[in-house]
Amino acid sequence: MSGSSSASDRAEGDEQITPDRVQQIDLGTRFEELTSLSQELLTEKLFLENECAQLKKRVSRLDEEIRSLKEPPFIVGNLQDLVGDEAIVRSSNGTIFQVSVNQRLDRDLLKPGARVSLNQDTLAIIDILSDGWDPLVSSSEVLEKPTTTFAQIGGATEQIASLKQAIELPLLKPDAFRKMGLEPPKGVLLTGPPGTGKTMLARAVANSTSATFLGLVGSELAQKYIGEGGRMVRELFDLAREKAPSIIFIDEIDAIGSKRLDSSTSGDREVQRTLMQLLAEMDGFDSVDDVKIIAATNRPELLDKALLRPGRFDRIIEVDLPDITGRLAILEILTKQTPLASDVKLKQLARNTDGFSGAELKSLIMEAGMLAIENDADSLPQSNLNEALSIIEKARKDPIRANHEGLYG
Repeated sequence: MSGSSSASDRAEGDEQITPDRVQQIDLGTRFEELTSLSQELLTEKLFLENECAQLKKRVSRLDEEIRSLKEPPFIVGNLQDLVGDEAIVRSSNGTIFQVSVNQRLDRDLLKPGARVSLNQDTLAIIDILSDGWDPLVSSSEVLEKPTTTFAQIGGATEQIASLKQAIELPLLKPDAFRKMGLEPPKGVLLTGPPGTGKTMLARAVANSTSATFLGLVGSELAQKYIGEGGRMVRELFDLAREKAPSIIFIDEIDAIGSKRLDSSTSGDREVQRTLMQLLAEMDGFDSVDDVKIIAATNRPELLDKALLRPGRFDRIIEVDLPDITGRLAILEILTKQTPLASDVKLKQLARNTDGFSGAELKSLIMEAGMLAIENDADSLPQSNLNEALSIIEKARKDPIRANHEGLYG
């Protein structure tokens, strides 16, 4: 028994971990940790190298932009004629020069009237520019097809019918006018108080004819420098012809179409030059069968008589404040997507809003809707409509706000 016991003790002693074995295990664990750390450092190095390369590219681009910004600006001019290897150009300030031409330019593109860029110092032609429009013209509201439809306009049945006759028929049935031997109307003037839907009518007729809609405010055509307003009018009509069939809509036309007076300042004379250019374009030295003009104003008494004669604005359509039937139609359109409570009576609301414009009715529904949302209501109750009506009526009596009767009447 003692012999077997001693043999067992020797076997257990062989399985004991020696200090050298412990050190070997610690070195293996440390090696694995260092290997993992080296892999992480290598990955981080690759990431930083990639980020550094991206930053170098960005620095290069910024250096290029800085060099470009430090270059002297070019002058935009128009080519008048070619004289041998040189050219006659008119700079942007109207001065005419005989200058040299960049030999790398295509001579076939150097035609009279071409827009070119000129070196600021030598005025040599550097490059040929594509035909462009004035930023105010090109940034005007150009819509290939407006989304507004006649169904979204209430209380203007007669005005819609009249506008369709003057604008829609000539664009949709030009051959019928030719067979009748008639010259179709060129323009329509919309008059009436603010907020009665004049702009919406112009958009809707453009939608019904699939015509391009070019919207501009009259004050944008009143420029500081001599000839700039007239040039913008020419470019506006050229752009309309290019995108024909098209409708030009000039809002607040009284800004450039007011009566011409004998005693006037230089600014007034420049506005009058713009008006005369507009009259010339509307007379149409070129055919404008596919270009129609719609203008709007709430001060028709200020317009020049030359602008109102037949052949320019062939029809004047008055868009007045809606009557009770019109107000009911507008309210029904405005609340078409609004959940109304069972106690809402739109007919009674239409009776209580005598003298309201379409814009004021829209504001009334908006005010009522915000009150309902504030109260966490699921539908729009009559109480909120009554409260909103009080708010709008109070605002209408505010002397700071424009008075319809004072503006128009």
